[in-house]
Amino acid sequence: MGIKPLGDRVLIEVMEEELPKQGSLYIPDTAKEKPQQGKVLAVGKGRYEDGKWIPLDVKVGDTVLFGKYAGTEVKYGGKEYLIVRENDILAIFE
Repeated sequence: MGIKPLGDRVLIEVMEEELPKQGSLYIPDTAKEKPQQGKVLAVGKGRYEDGKWIPLDVKVGDTVLFGKYAGTEVKYGGKEYLIVRENDILAIFE
């Protein structure tokens, strides 16, 4: 991976939901909700607090739930990724 997040930031590959369908009609992209799940591809070093580094709770490979409008969208190598702060991550799927 050519992107390394800094500090308490996390690089996420957003998981696209299946094509929504209402009866036999497909819902257009403009009506779809933003996905809120993704797979962690890279994590920063952590946050510096009280003179020491505190590592992040998430690790590479975790599937996470994040806020609907959280983070910054990034395009790299033809793919779209999301960079979020650790506190924008709501849960880790087990």
